[in-house]
Amino acid sequence: MRKYLRACLNFPTAGIFGSGRAFFARGERGIGVPMASETGVKSAGAETKSRRVGNSKQALIVAAAGVLAACGGGKGDYDASGVFEATEVTVSARGAGELVLFDIREGESVAAGEALGLIDTTQLHLRKVQLAGSLKAAGARRLNVGRQVASLRQQLATAKSERARFEKLVRENAATRTQLDDIEAAVALLETELAARTENLTKGNAGLDGEIEAMEAQLAQLEDQIAKSVVASPVAGVVLSKYAEQGELAPQGRPLFKVGDLENMFLRVYITADQLTTMQIGQQVRVFADWGADQRREYPGTVSWISDAAEFTPRTIQTRNERANLVYAVRVAVTNDGYIKTGMYGDIGL
Repeated sequence: MRKYLRACLNFPTAGIFGSGRAFFARGERGIGVPMASETGVKSAGAETKSRRVGNSKQALIVAAAGVLAACGGGKGDYDASGVFEATEVTVSARGAGELVLFDIREGESVAAGEALGLIDTTQLHLRKVQLAGSLKAAGARRLNVGRQVASLRQQLATAKSERARFEKLVRENAATRTQLDDIEAAVALLETELAARTENLTKGNAGLDGEIEAMEAQLAQLEDQIAKSVVASPVAGVVLSKYAEQGELAPQGRPLFKVGDLENMFLRVYITADQLTTMQIGQQVRVFADWGADQRREYPGTVSWISDAAEFTPRTIQTRNERANLVYAVRVAVTNDGYIKTGMYGDIGL
């Protein structure tokens, strides 16, 4: 405020309205007291000069008021205040082990999905190799049912051919009925044996297929754990905080770093009930952020969210009506040009 007063007091009024000493004495008599040299002027001239002094005084007051308004920089020209926020994500270890690689710095920009570190995967790789060998051995134990019962099928086909021949001989009375019965019994035995053998082989392969599927699932789990051992950022942004260092042990779930999207910021403000009726999602508003010592920077903003429940006014936030007890939270989306920082105070104008 002192800077504003200083700038306004140093305003070059003399260049606009002429020398101040032509109208007012700046000595001990104070502003607005006629100078002693003017007392000998005729009565008509004194009245004319008095009117000029009055007009000049009014002009100086108007000019000073204009300068004060210009120097104010728009202070107080807002409808709600709040704090700038960013979408922040805390990235934790999804695996467990030593951080063999973790070389990031706070303030570093990262891309979504970019690999930033690695948790030791030696044991996981060894288990994967062992499981792959077991899976290969299990696959080798799987039997081909058709080949296993091929000989029985051939014997059955021969027996059926022999039965047909003996049926013809019996009709011609060239063979006995007992011989035909023996051949039919052999055919029935072969059919039973073939069915039992096929069923056993099929069940054995089914059980082996179950073991193979279980081992394949275990192998997929190991591959997933290996993939999760890579430390990556889920979103594009800037590393805000780093909680671990390379070489440290990282149990599953330990926070490693925090990343924030500082390009697309939000200003959380609080409005009163009467202001709520004038706002809607998607509405364009003016956003003001502190810039320098006494200036403010204006940004275009869009209302992206309005709370549907009232709450008590936070102590650190001012509203247009500071006596309002219940307010509504509003989030305004703002594109950051690099000057807005998380935690800065900001204002909006509707």
